[in-house]
Amino acid sequence: MRVEPDAQGAVDDRTGLLERMRGVLDRAELAPPPGEGLRRPAAVEAVHTVQRALRSGPLAPDRRRTLADLFDRMTPPAFGPAGPRDHLRRSVTRALRAIPAAEGVDARPAGVEVAAWHAAERAVLAEAVSLLTGVWPESAAETRETVVEIALLEGRSIDGFTDFTVHGAVLINRKRLATSDAGLPGPVRCAEALVHEGAHTRCNAAALKEPFLLPDRPTGSAGSDASGRRGHLLVATPLRADPRPLTGLFQQTVVLARSVLLYRRLDGLGPAVEARHERLLGSAHQAVNTLTAHAEALTAHGRQVLAECAAVLKEPA
Repeated sequence: MRVEPDAQGAVDDRTGLLERMRGVLDRAELAPPPGEGLRRPAAVEAVHTVQRALRSGPLAPDRRRTLADLFDRMTPPAFGPAGPRDHLRRSVTRALRAIPAAEGVDARPAGVEVAAWHAAERAVLAEAVSLLTGVWPESAAETRETVVEIALLEGRSIDGFTDFTVHGAVLINRKRLATSDAGLPGPVRCAEALVHEGAHTRCNAAALKEPFLLPDRPTGSAGSDASGRRGHLLVATPLRADPRPLTGLFQQTVVLARSVLLYRRLDGLGPAVEARHERLLGSAHQAVNTLTAHAEALTAHGRQVLAECAAVLKEPA
């Protein structure tokens, strides 16, 4: 993988992932969905379910029939908006478990849920894709190869995320399609969200083919949690308030470098765009500097991508 988007590289990464998924289904004596149905995020989730079930032995006949029926109903994917669906709701539930508790009004937990698309939001998405295609066609092409479903989130606790269990789905808070308080237009914010979440999705698939980080090692007291158990290194990152593992920092670094590249191509669209560019540039410098301090944990592939991210920041604005 490179920092610069590459549609063919994304196809190659996806091919490797699909081969692994077919291997799981072969062990379970299940046929994959017809055509490209295996690319659907719901199909990816089902394969994860099969993989977990196989750890306890062969599938029971009734379980195999249920899964076979599910895969038979999988249709080829189409890039675009996705409404509330069970696999996306389950993904949100997992995401909420992984973040620090947040309080909303009246001191109640601030939740988030998958929301339906409104016509105006579909128009903003179409404008964002058109904008991305015009200023950075390579990124638009890779996004179409990497992302399958674009889901909307309603709520305050999550701005957006990806989940490897439903690989190919990106979940974006609907506020990222509206003009920001600083005046950043909705289509620009949406285009940034596509670049951001698409980069996470690409990293997830690319890491299967050629990992970015060396295998985890216990970190001793510096990585211990409150219970005193030994854990893995957690570091401060630009995009999350809670400390993150190095793999999270690595992906943030790629995301920020690509976001900087996007906003360079949007130069001249007004002060709000310029201000966003400067903020992303500062965050990217922080990410590169922190990751460089832990470069010994990266593979040769990871160090190459880190060097490319650093090079992006040295280019003239």
